[in-house]
Amino acid sequence: MQRITEELIRKRSEHNDREIGTLEEISLHQQDIGKIEHLQHWCKELKILLLHNNLISKIENLGKLKKLEYVNFCINNITKIENLEGCESLQKLDFTLNFIGDLTSVANLKKNIHLHSLYLSGNPCTDYEGYRDYVIATLPQLKTLDGEDILVSERIKAVQRYGELVPDIIRQQKEYLAKWYKTRTEKDFQFVSDEELEDEEEEETDDIFNCRTIKKRTSDDEKEKDNFWNEVKPHSPEVRIEMAKRMRAQEKEKVQEKPKKKKKIYYFMRDGQAYNINQPKLQFTLDDDYWNSLYILDLAVYKHLDTNLINADVNPFYVRVLVKEKVFQLRLSEEVSPDKSVAKRSQTTGHLVITMPKVKEIIRPHILPQKVETDIPKEENKSKEKENKREYLEVEGEFDLRKALTISKDREKKSEPFIDNPEVPPLE
Repeated sequence: MQRITEELIRKRSEHNDREIGTLEEISLHQQDIGKIEHLQHWCKELKILLLHNNLISKIENLGKLKKLEYVNFCINNITKIENLEGCESLQKLDFTLNFIGDLTSVANLKKNIHLHSLYLSGNPCTDYEGYRDYVIATLPQLKTLDGEDILVSERIKAVQRYGELVPDIIRQQKEYLAKWYKTRTEKDFQFVSDEELEDEEEEETDDIFNCRTIKKRTSDDEKEKDNFWNEVKPHSPEVRIEMAKRMRAQEKEKVQEKPKKKKKIYYFMRDGQAYNINQPKLQFTLDDDYWNSLYILDLAVYKHLDTNLINADVNPFYVRVLVKEKVFQLRLSEEVSPDKSVAKRSQTTGHLVITMPKVKEIIRPHILPQKVETDIPKEENKSKEKENKREYLEVEGEFDLRKALTISKDREKKSEPFIDNPEVPPLE
């Protein structure tokens, strides 16, 4: 069975730029997941969690997701509703097509006061007589059950019958569980235990070609497999796990029998020039810095990609970068120096920046030294220059300063005589 890993979560969170700390919605459906783990520690902001069509047999490790509003558990192996009391914001739960026979376990949802929608269609507990009334009376916060609105009159009747329904529901539940355990012990083929499945997951690696070897089919094995798929089996969690295991084994055999052929890549033309190749389909910019005589390649590598998965190679007339074994190649119009080239990775954006100096240097024109400008504004400089300059008065002929300081007699005659005003007080 598949385990929930960090790589799987990041792969499923591409809509959030592969950030898992701020992730609010994630879909992990059809992944053969057998156990819920790590989500409450890695994705604390989750609001919507889709886990339908997996092999989950127990609800666990979700109690710390305080913002979780909707969980989809459709088509799994869940037999009991539990461990959801800590999800304070839970509003909708979907358990369609599971194996819930313990109907009394719905009482574990009483503390989820915001829960208004519950789906239990396709579970054995829905066949119990009085199932709907029991759930409505047990969970007064519900507004819809199995897609049907709960009427006020229906709730009142369910509460009135609750005392009669409880013993009847418990009796039917015990009968079902006894029958279910009996069919499990009388199975005519061997199922894989949870411990064996965990050991198998530890042995597997990411490379499908390095997985443990599978024995070649014999005639007996072929007959046994044909009998398994043709024979009618009981609908149970063990059967679903066995089917998933056999299907995974068949897929691995097909991969080993017919390994994928890698497409041949042509790097050069017939005349020796390099092709422009962009297999990873990354955005890039090539800046031709004329005055500094170098090329600057900015390749938009994925932000969270490990640097060990990137390999850069600079050649005189082309540059080649391998990103997760996918080729990015760019032809250069001028010869560069591979020994002086430098490749750096941005810590903020993750981009790969390659600086490639050209072999042919540019002869720059001689630049005269510029005047050093002071920090003093131009207006202040002009005022200081004016202060330093002396201004002279131009006078025609000779100029007698004594005449300029004395008052002429004509001016004295023209001046009015002094009249004493008695109202003005004398000076002390």
